[in-house]
Amino acid sequence: MIHFQHFQGTVTMISDFNINSTGEDKGCYSLISVDNGLGASVNFVVSPTTYFVDQAMVAIGDKITGYYDGNAPVPLIFPPQYRALIIVKDNPYQNVKVDYFNYQLESSDGQLKLNLSPFTQILLPNGQLFRQNPANRNLIVIFGATTRSIPAQTTPSKIIVWC
Repeated sequence: MIHFQHFQGTVTMISDFNINSTGEDKGCYSLISVDNGLGASVNFVVSPTTYFVDQAMVAIGDKITGYYDGNAPVPLIFPPQYRALIIVKDNPYQNVKVDYFNYQLESSDGQLKLNLSPFTQILLPNGQLFRQNPANRNLIVIFGATTRSIPAQTTPSKIIVWC
C-alpha cells in the first residue's frame, strides 16, 4: 500500500533527467527542485506517469505540492530525491487532499470526511468515469470549503481514484 508523503514549496529549477545511458528516454523525465522557504529542499523525479492535478503546467516560481510514496526506497543524497507520484500546483480557489479514505470516506489521518453528491465527479487518472464506490481506496480529492468540525467535512467537486 502506498503511504503518501508530501513536500510543499516553490519550484526553483526544472531540468531534464536521464534515467539510462542510451538516451532513448531523453526528455521524458525531468527533475523539479522545490524549496519550502524554511531551509529545506527536495528534488522530484517526474516521469511520464506522474499525475498532474488538472494537467497544470508547472514553471519556476510556482508553488506546488509533490506527493511520493514514503515506503519507497530513496537514494541517500542531499537534497532528498523522490519519485513524484502526484503534483499539485497551488490554486487559491481549490483544496486538494491525497490520502487513503476508509469505508466511511474518512482520510487515514482523520482530518477530512467526504460527503458525496450527485454532482461529485468520480474519475480515473485517465479521465474516464469510475463506476464503483470510492471507499477504501487511495484518492485525490479536489474540494472547496469545509466544515470546522473534526474531522472537517466537505462535498468534493472531483475525486480521482488512484488504483
